[in-house]
Amino acid sequence: MSTTDISIDSLAARIGQRIGSSSWITLDQGRIDEFARCTEDSQWIHVDVDRATAESPFGGTIAHGFLTLSLLAPTIFEVLISHLRLKQAVNYGLEKVRFIAPVRAGKRVRNHISVVALEDKGKGRYLLTIENSMEIEGEDKPALRAHSMVMLIARPPEKN
Repeated sequence: MSTTDISIDSLAARIGQRIGSSSWITLDQGRIDEFARCTEDSQWIHVDVDRATAESPFGGTIAHGFLTLSLLAPTIFEVLISHLRLKQAVNYGLEKVRFIAPVRAGKRVRNHISVVALEDKGKGRYLLTIENSMEIEGEDKPALRAHSMVMLIARPPEKN
């Protein structure tokens, strides 16, 4: 995707197509620990490096699935939303969320984004459904797959 603005209408022609991939994001132990504090999910598999190294089947700590899921919003913004001519974009929901593979601490992830559907809701509102596949660098399976929905609110046409 180019860095120039695109219209909402042009998304209809992109249904079923990959829009692009986000930048890589490192899920290091500091980020995992911060997420654990914010969500009060301090399960040892995420935050106790020594225990996870000794006892976990992954050989160390792993990122929370919901931490990885939370990266959909900024990666969708980077790849798509920031390039649309919009008044506003609002998260609308998630469907078909599947956590497929764990993300070990220190690994990098990126989101591959495709357009699934674009529904005109009237009054300048469009419901966009996006397929997300969060790749883990160097791994065969993605961390997660999910459909996310965003309500797009178009900018009013410019007056001449």
